[in-house]
Amino acid sequence: MSSPVVSAPVVSAPLGQAVREQPATLSVRFLLDTDADPGMLPRLLQPFAKRDLIPDRMWSHRTPETLHVEIAMAAMPSDYVHLVEGNLRAVVGVRSVQRLVRPSLSQVA
Repeated sequence: MSSPVVSAPVVSAPLGQAVREQPATLSVRFLLDTDADPGMLPRLLQPFAKRDLIPDRMWSHRTPETLHVEIAMAAMPSDYVHLVEGNLRAVVGVRSVQRLVRPSLSQVA
């Protein structure tokens, strides 16, 4: 029995112009609970920096034993979301990571 053939949609551009697909972007917020360690904040920014990403917002609040952190980007390339999340989970001292994702405003307009 043969498998069905699936074809991709045809995209055309004026003669002489290359077709460039824009990478999909997402609005992402990472909510983290970590150990209250003095070196934690720079370690949490490393997964963004090594991909040349600059978060739009970073917020933190410390209790005696826990650091609550939010790192947000209004337009993060969708290919990077799971990679950054995995890197954040691997940081020593991170207790939990919650990811909130929605389409970026530039995609909706």
